[in-house]
Amino acid sequence: MKNLIIAIVLISPCLGDVSHLLSEYSTTTPPPVPRPYSFQYQAGRFPGRVDRVHEESGDGTGHVQGYYSFVDPKHKVRTVQYSADETGFHASLINYEDTIAQPVDSEAVQLAKEKHFRLYQKIAEENSRGVPANLPRDSASVGRAKDKHARLYQRIAEEHAVIAAQREAERLAYEATSVPNDVNPDHSY
Repeated sequence: MKNLIIAIVLISPCLGDVSHLLSEYSTTTPPPVPRPYSFQYQAGRFPGRVDRVHEESGDGTGHVQGYYSFVDPKHKVRTVQYSADETGFHASLINYEDTIAQPVDSEAVQLAKEKHFRLYQKIAEENSRGVPANLPRDSASVGRAKDKHARLYQRIAEEHAVIAAQREAERLAYEATSVPNDVNPDHSY
């Protein structure tokens, strides 16, 4: 779950159209050597309210570091600090504890789990001693459905047997009427 959240948070800013940036580079000429850079911006959905911040800098040798923050729908500020280098992309989530925390079982859930495990243990012990399982009987509708399935299965199996017999008869007829190619030059007709 944590990795999914990281992936979504990191991919979402990358979904913009950058095709206009690629047109200046031909496929035969490599792009220019990266230069050190730095940028930052702040934005908001409402005038005077900043709800997104992004800062990034690169040293020109492929090492990049930065962070971005945003206000989520629950009005919590979420931050992702990241760096990229020759060993890969490394992200650190800040203020995401509530998104990855496992819920604590209520008393009712805990009691239900305990009851389930006791029942599971009882069934496992009975089955380990060779006690036949007490299986439920089929209802009338389940019985009719099983009968219908069995009849359909039988009909399909019979159709397949007829097709197999026809193909075998065709194969035998073909072999009986076909003349093998004899490439022996001394063979005369």
